Amino acid sequence: MNFKIAVLPGDGIGPEISEQGVNVMTAVCEKFGHNVEYKYAICGADAIDKVGDPFPEETYQACMEADAVLFSAVGDPKFDNNPTATVRPEQGLLAMRKKLGLFANIRPVETFDCLIHKSPLKDELVRGADFICIRELTGGMYFGEKYQDNEKAYDTNAYTRPEIERILKVGFEYAMRRRRRLTVVDKANVLASSRLWRQIAKEMAPLYPEVETDYMYVDNAAMRMIQDPKYFDVMVTENTFGDILTDEGSCITGSMGLLPSASTGEHTPVFEPIHGSWPQAKGLNIANPLAQILSVAMLFEYFGLKEEGALIRKAVNASLDEGVRTPEIQVEGGAKYGTREVGEWIVDYIRKA
Repeated sequence: MNFKIAVLPGDGIGPEISEQGVNVMTAVCEKFGHNVEYKYAICGADAIDKVGDPFPEETYQACMEADAVLFSAVGDPKFDNNPTATVRPEQGLLAMRKKLGLFANIRPVETFDCLIHKSPLKDELVRGADFICIRELTGGMYFGEKYQDNEKAYDTNAYTRPEIERILKVGFEYAMRRRRRLTVVDKANVLASSRLWRQIAKEMAPLYPEVETDYMYVDNAAMRMIQDPKYFDVMVTENTFGDILTDEGSCITGSMGLLPSASTGEHTPVFEPIHGSWPQAKGLNIANPLAQILSVAMLFEYFGLKEEGALIRKAVNASLDEGVRTPEIQVEGGAKYGTREVGEWIVDYIRKA
């Protein structure tokens, strides 16, 4: 297969983990006889500094011309600490989602037996947890009408029937491929937008009779994820709720550095780790590249290349079992490995497999 990949390293630790993701993808392509061509583009704070736009037209065109986008992270403290800044790195991420029509964010949450001890939850709660959060990505408060002055501010949580139907369809289809349970998360007892979500979900559920569909208020879902994460198979929810719940899900694994994601929709799909840019670690060679590398596995699997994705997952599991880990997940007294060293170990494993 021939791949054209747009690579957006972004800010903070982005370039460091991006390098390891690219190296792993290259190694897998060489192993399986695929051709891959990379085109690098700027985004986030890096793009603001260079051209004044967090998602410039050239970057958009690079994404549209690619088969897939391998994205890393955006964000910089100089914008976080300036509430009056009119242009922010995160606006580039939102623009990419909107312009590429990426309405479905797919975030798997699964545990690694050798890292159960890193989770703040008890072993018996998290061991065996394996579910997918599907977050609507281009609607809701993040994109609705906004207003702010010194006395008043508001964000509008607007959704239309087509927006809700298409993301629920993704949820039902994922549930069909897994354990056939779908949890629709909303706040229908308070919010009109949530009542429309629930109404449409109830209309669609009979179209998928094999799927057990249940409904859960977001506050209850947040509690249930901590009390009984193994309850969930596939959950689907709106943009704001999904943003919060998927980060909560990272606590189950013990590290945000282990969770990949895919954003799919109308145009080029984007594959990225769920963590942020961690600017404090920039250039220190301590960032965990595994979420970025597992995002590459999701990329291959998206194109139906299951064997390639499985090899990456096998390599990641082997690295963890062998104690080849960055500091935040290393066992006490374990050998020291940095971002590069972990990536190099995994590439070597793939080449020798």
